Amino acid sequence: MLQPGEAYHLSLCGGTQKVKGTFLKETDCIIRQNIICLLNVTMHRATARQIKNQILLEQVLLTVLLGLSGFFLLLLTAIMGYQLWYAGRIYPGVSVGGIDVGGLTIKTAAARIASELNYHQIGKIVLQEGERTWLVTPAQIGLFPDLENSAKAAFSVGRTGGLYRRLSEQLNAQQTGVDVSPILIWDQRLAHDYLSALAKELDRPLIEPSLTLEGSSVVVHPGQSGRFVDIPATLNTLGAQLQTLQDGIVPLVIVESQPIIMDIEEQAEIARRILSQPLVLTLPEGQPEGSPGPWELQPTQVAEWLIFQPVVEGTQGRYAITFDKRKLRSFLSELAPKLALTPQNARFIFNDETRQLEVIQKAVIGRQLNIEASITKIQEQALTGEHSINLELTLTPPPVTDDATAEQLGITELIHSEVSYFYGSSPERVQNILAGASRFHGLLVAPGETFSMAKALGDINLDNGFAEALIILGGRTIKGVGGGICQVSTTLFRTAFFSGFPIVERHAHAYRVAYYEKNASNQINPQLAGLDATVFVPLVDFKFINDTPYWLLMETYVNPSRSTLTWKFYSTSDGRRVEWNTTGPINIQPAPEPLYRENPDLPSGEIKQVDWAADGADVTVTRIVYKGDTVHLQDTFITHYQPWQAIYEYGPGTEGMPPEPSSSNHEE
Repeated sequence: MLQPGEAYHLSLCGGTQKVKGTFLKETDCIIRQNIICLLNVTMHRATARQIKNQILLEQVLLTVLLGLSGFFLLLLTAIMGYQLWYAGRIYPGVSVGGIDVGGLTIKTAAARIASELNYHQIGKIVLQEGERTWLVTPAQIGLFPDLENSAKAAFSVGRTGGLYRRLSEQLNAQQTGVDVSPILIWDQRLAHDYLSALAKELDRPLIEPSLTLEGSSVVVHPGQSGRFVDIPATLNTLGAQLQTLQDGIVPLVIVESQPIIMDIEEQAEIARRILSQPLVLTLPEGQPEGSPGPWELQPTQVAEWLIFQPVVEGTQGRYAITFDKRKLRSFLSELAPKLALTPQNARFIFNDETRQLEVIQKAVIGRQLNIEASITKIQEQALTGEHSINLELTLTPPPVTDDATAEQLGITELIHSEVSYFYGSSPERVQNILAGASRFHGLLVAPGETFSMAKALGDINLDNGFAEALIILGGRTIKGVGGGICQVSTTLFRTAFFSGFPIVERHAHAYRVAYYEKNASNQINPQLAGLDATVFVPLVDFKFINDTPYWLLMETYVNPSRSTLTWKFYSTSDGRRVEWNTTGPINIQPAPEPLYRENPDLPSGEIKQVDWAADGADVTVTRIVYKGDTVHLQDTFITHYQPWQAIYEYGPGTEGMPPEPSSSNHEE
């Protein structure tokens, strides 16, 4: 076998050119063997080199590992030493508000901050409002450093969080420095007090313009805008400036407000116009003659009624001039009774020839003062400059007015007439009969109405035309206003009685009165006993009902020369007729013996009769009212007359008393 080097070299020099056939196959085999041998040699040499390199790498890695271990050990030793060195002290590079406190304990750092941080004492804060300024130090407005907590804040640098954060903060402090903002204490109470003192100088109250009255003169009081220091807002601005630890200007926050009512001259002019002349209140046209008014109110009185009331509409305002409704209502309430009129039907007489009604007294339209409507009208018209204003009235027409006809009312005929006699009456008694009867002349009674004599009579007093005459009161016959009015009530009772109307209320006299039993011959007719009626307004009344579908007209006629009172009822007959019966006076009781008594007001020798004797009696009157053959109503009137004693008075020392009993029988 060839050596590897030589065989390769040889086979390449002469094999292929001289040998052919088998020789070529052998040559190919030899070449393959040589290549294999060459590959084995190459692989052997590469393995040796790898072993050598691996050994070298291991040596390098060991060297590096040992170096790093030494470095980290040295670094850890340095860090531990650094921490131990600055334990209890602030790390280097830390400052508070620019004051280096590195390496100091908390206590010494607080002392250094106290000695070097003097902004609160020497700082300058300028408070400004317009052109006015006020210079203060931060300490004057409550700013002070918190030394201990500021030092603690510096001490906490590099000592909070995880290890990496701590070491990073320590390294950052060493390389670039860390400045901690000082912790400040701001006592806002001092700042608030200082600003409050300024506000007393600067604040200006808002004044709305106003109107007042001096007598009847209108006085205008101008308003002014308001302004005030907004202390909370100013404190916010001031706090922001103090946090910078720099001098600075702090504008005061001023809030201004304008009057809601800007102009009052227009209202002032309206008020002056109202008070420029008297205010005259009148009644509307068409009121009856004799109606009260007008009422002239002087400006000074009207001024007392005016009210200047501010009215706000959105952001704007104005003064509304109004009248004091309470005062105006009080004034009008005093007028109201004087203006009140009760609706009254027209009064008529029946013309027996034409069979038509003739007006003798016009209807009275009911009238009431409408106080609330008048207040509104006065206010509205006075504000427009009117000085003559009609009051507002509520008018109520009566059921029967002047244009009513007999046909409309169903008054077509005389249904009954009654006459009573008052022979021997005193002039005062006759006057009262005239005055009383006139109240009923031409009066109408509505269908279905319950007629009250007392209501129709009204007040019986001297002002209404009545005089003093004898009346029965309290068991005695005495003088009183209206004596003789019972002649009127008795005549009305009899007219209603014989007309067949229902009697609702009737009161007899206490004793038999001769006037009410007299006939045309001036004789006493006992059959008329029990047909009298008395009234005493407003306690004792006489009432009857017009139970027909027609109006009833009353006419009264007094003839003093003949001593007669005639009462007529006009309406339309519904066919009713009256049958009546009386017992006449029965159960007669003689009058007591006369009473004589001394009257110190009478002169000696004078005797005066003050009451008259009358026998007592009972009378029962029955009545049946028919309509055709049917009983419409029936009633009974029972009267008990007391026995009445005559009374005489005489002056002191009168001789011959008592005299013989007198048979005279008189009444009111």
